[in-house]
Amino acid sequence: MRNHEVTKVQQLLKYDGSLREPGWSRQMYQIYDRSKIKAPAFKIKEWDYHAVVGNEIAVAFTISDDGYIGLESVSLIDLKRAWEHTETVLKPFPMGKLGMPPSSKEGDVSYKDRRLQMEFQVRPGRRRIKCSFKHFCDKKDLYCDIILEQPPMDTMVIATPWKENKKAFYYNQKINCMRAKGIVRFGGKEYQFSPETDFGTLDWGRGVWTYSNTWYWSSGNGIVDGRPFGFNLGYGFGDTSAASENIIFYEGKGHKLADVQFHIPRDSYLRKWKITSSDGRFEMEFSPIIDRAANLSAVIVESDQHQVFGRMSGRAVLDDKRVLEIRDLVCFAEKVHNRY
Repeated sequence: MRNHEVTKVQQLLKYDGSLREPGWSRQMYQIYDRSKIKAPAFKIKEWDYHAVVGNEIAVAFTISDDGYIGLESVSLIDLKRAWEHTETVLKPFPMGKLGMPPSSKEGDVSYKDRRLQMEFQVRPGRRRIKCSFKHFCDKKDLYCDIILEQPPMDTMVIATPWKENKKAFYYNQKINCMRAKGIVRFGGKEYQFSPETDFGTLDWGRGVWTYSNTWYWSSGNGIVDGRPFGFNLGYGFGDTSAASENIIFYEGKGHKLADVQFHIPRDSYLRKWKITSSDGRFEMEFSPIIDRAANLSAVIVESDQHQVFGRMSGRAVLDDKRVLEIRDLVCFAEKVHNRY
């Protein structure tokens, strides 16, 4: 059944390392246990990614243990000037040394070296991001202290297999609509996030991937008709025949979508995109502001990423057929090809 919903608490993996029940859920019902993975430690990928977006700036933070490589990254995007900078730290063979928690519900995550100190704290009803990055850009330091308020609400959890390898899986949770407050200091300026207008998203993931993958992802949050609105769109990653990860969030409830497609101009990521849905419930025009393009090549690790920040306009249809008119919602949409 397409868009099969998982509703019971159970172990994520069977004895042979394959997924017990591919599908999506509103909360993290299936239990991730690293010790039950039937793959070498250098193939296990565990990551936490936060994106915080306002009308003036956006920031993104990654702490990850990807087996034979650790990738810790911070991005600052100035949406008014269409400027961005990303700094990435690569560490060989962490293979579990970061102690990434088995659930998004509890457990802090941190990374520290001579230049970068970054911590994701989890407390009941809130998350805190602290980051200090020396000589982040042009010998200027970056400092961030941001709190994301997380009320009781639906999330988007997906358990996705790969046809070509039954021991490969993607277990992921996207948490949208978290109101953001806090500060970002860089280059003698201080930026502030306001919970009335600004939001954060968590991308929490664990799994074992096949070597080469291309995926499409878009996420955004805002206020529509006076109420919190958000969305998560994604495809191209693994065997999604059981369920998609496409969903609309409104007033804390998830409204599930079928398939989506990003129509990206061939000659430029900065021309207008179209985003369409097979069920007609998410029809949007995406107007880019800046392409956060990044190419990484390090021995057997390759990544070609285009994370484009811009504004979304169009219509979204809820389960009860209500139509929401979306106007200039700041968000991002990306196409990424990875080999690692």
